[in-house]
Amino acid sequence: MTFQQFLLILRARFWVIAGVLAGVVFAALVVSLLLPKKYTAETSLVIDGKSDPILGAMLPAQMAPGYLATQVDIITSDRVAQRVVALTKMDQVPTVQEQWREATDGVGSVQVWLADSLKKSLDVKPSRESSVINLSYSGSDPQFVAAMANAFARAYIDTTLELKVEPARQYAQWFNDRTGGLRTELAAAQKRLSDYEQEHRIIASDGRLDVETARLAELNSQLVAVQGQRADSRSRQSQAGSAESLPEVMGNPLISGLKADIARLDAQRGQMLGRYGTNHPEIARVDAELSSLRQRVASETQRVVSSLGTTTRISAAREAEIAASVEEQKARVLELKAHRDQIAVLQRDVENAQRAYDLVTQRLAQTNLESQTQQTNVAVLTPATPPLVHSSPKMRLNLLLAVFVGTLLGVGIALALELFDQRVRGEDDLAGLAGVPVLGAVPTLASARGPGLFRRRAAA
Repeated sequence: MTFQQFLLILRARFWVIAGVLAGVVFAALVVSLLLPKKYTAETSLVIDGKSDPILGAMLPAQMAPGYLATQVDIITSDRVAQRVVALTKMDQVPTVQEQWREATDGVGSVQVWLADSLKKSLDVKPSRESSVINLSYSGSDPQFVAAMANAFARAYIDTTLELKVEPARQYAQWFNDRTGGLRTELAAAQKRLSDYEQEHRIIASDGRLDVETARLAELNSQLVAVQGQRADSRSRQSQAGSAESLPEVMGNPLISGLKADIARLDAQRGQMLGRYGTNHPEIARVDAELSSLRQRVASETQRVVSSLGTTTRISAAREAEIAASVEEQKARVLELKAHRDQIAVLQRDVENAQRAYDLVTQRLAQTNLESQTQQTNVAVLTPATPPLVHSSPKMRLNLLLAVFVGTLLGVGIALALELFDQRVRGEDDLAGLAGVPVLGAVPTLASARGPGLFRRRAAA
């Protein structure tokens, strides 16, 4: 079928198409006039993205992509619908109760049945690029649909607050129960530390360990010094064969004086030998005096050497005494250190118990505030008002759809009639008949009245 044939068919079946179109439009008009009018009230809710006044931080759930979808699910949930029933007290209306009995024969709960009925007329649409949720409710009464839209908004806000407060109350109760146990553990840890300090007469911050450690270091220094002195005395005592070279002997003033007297008498004797000879009484006297002086030097030297042995013995005794003191002080330091380590363990137990107790009490205070809050992050942006114009049926839209559908239906019926009652409407309809010559074409009325006919009459 060519486009020209299609146009010829439409032209031939024009009244059929027009009749079908008029019938469909008329039917749409009648239906639109007979259908009950419905009104739609809409309210807008905004999700606040500001920081939580209790936590002092951004609400993490609002940053999730599915947060608005979750809020839509909450609005359309049975919990919100049942709360709407409780807020409006519709379940106490006798007419509603009668309708429930007729629909369910009194089986079930009127609140649940009414909530399911109310949800059917609710429509919730989240905004694509903002935190606004549009909530609309449809019905036959403008005042009723506005009241229901606002009731659903109020019920959603209250439910959101409950969903936030109920877990906080449970956490607060748990933290409150846990606080008592942690307080007991903290008191027990502090008592163990106090008992240990009293038992061993040690205070954690008295600094005794530092004092005893310093004393041990001082005793070690004294021990090293005494050991040095003993080694030095023993070394000098071993040089007793050459006692005259000992520093103590050489530095002894008495021995030095005696040696000076010996040297002086030796000089006098030499002079006297040259003058008197060896048998002179003066020479004998000088020799006796020299012998006495040398004996005194030897005696004094022996006394100095003996004193070196005494010093060595004293140094050894002093060394043994200081070494015993060092061992005793070392044992005391080790004991104090062991006590200090045990006290450190007990102090860590106290600190850990204190830290856990502080953390739980902090969380308890926070959850108590959260459980008592009356603020939510949802606010009504635009409350619903009774609509002035009905939302359905939409007369213009229905008529436009009727025109479109009627036109398609009329064209379809015209083509169907043409299929069952085919006629020759032009030369193109004979193109499919092979071997049939075209003798002529009958012009239409418009072409018969054209200039060609006028020319034929003029020629006649």
